[in-house]
Amino acid sequence: RRILTGQLGGIEQLDNRKTVAVVDYKGFRIIIPIKEMMINLGRSPSGQDYADLMLRQNKILGNMLGADIDFVVRGIDSKTRSVVASRREAMMRKRQIFYFDLDADGMYRVYEGRIVQARVIAVAEKVIRVEVFGVECSILARDLAWDWIGDAHERFAVGDEVLVRILSVRRESPEDLSIRADIKSTSENTDRDNLQKCRIQGKYAGRVTDVHKGIVYVRLSNGVNAVAHSCYDRRTPGKKDDVSFAVTRLDMERGVAVGIITRIIRQNLNVKVAWEVSNTYFSGDYFFDLQLTYIDRYKAPST
Repeated sequence: RRILTGQLGGIEQLDNRKTVAVVDYKGFRIIIPIKEMMINLGRSPSGQDYADLMLRQNKILGNMLGADIDFVVRGIDSKTRSVVASRREAMMRKRQIFYFDLDADGMYRVYEGRIVQARVIAVAEKVIRVEVFGVECSILARDLAWDWIGDAHERFAVGDEVLVRILSVRRESPEDLSIRADIKSTSENTDRDNLQKCRIQGKYAGRVTDVHKGIVYVRLSNGVNAVAHSCYDRRTPGKKDDVSFAVTRLDMERGVAVGIITRIIRQNLNVKVAWEVSNTYFSGDYFFDLQLTYIDRYKAPST
């Protein structure tokens, strides 16, 4: 049986209340039972825990809509008049070929340090998920590029193909296999070279990529990464705000400019409140945003 590739186009619940993934393949409707989608979240519980597990699996599938996935045809479902397939079988075959079988030189095809092509199958603000020849892994925003990224959606989308470097491989068996990978190491680090574009006491326009523990991270318009520990504007800077940044020091070791936000040029008007992810967590290396809460960015500071 050949390994085929199609786009994940939908999620449906059949009359028997079982959830299936719907894949479009050359005009054919391919259905894959959720247990054959290779979404591993631990042991199968019962009762309410089972309902929660199914909800989490559906959220994962929802994040994957539009992704290209591999599958192997298993048969025909006469009731739904659809082709039934398995993603698990396709992934297991690829794992065997690329991670366990040896090539003509007696080496694994995927090994630590090698740059390979990967598919983006899910994107969140601070992390993306990729599939590398049958193995999935998450890549955090800090490992996506040398320049700071405020929102991974701005550069990556489900369905993209990207180059990743394999950082480590743990291979026990095709069922027990995991990898770590990044994207930024596939390109040259230009942070230190970019610092030559800045002068001490110079002022530059930039955009806030993140705010953490009072430190504001800014991507300057000339391509330099910058950090600010204070802001002269009475307003509080937030993500995606355009700001004026004054350089007080160049940190050559870290490759960043250090300085002060002199004023906020333009606040992010598309979102007048900041979102706080009150319960974002990793489970089985998957990411979920369970609950979002409003925070008033414009609340006056207490006196």
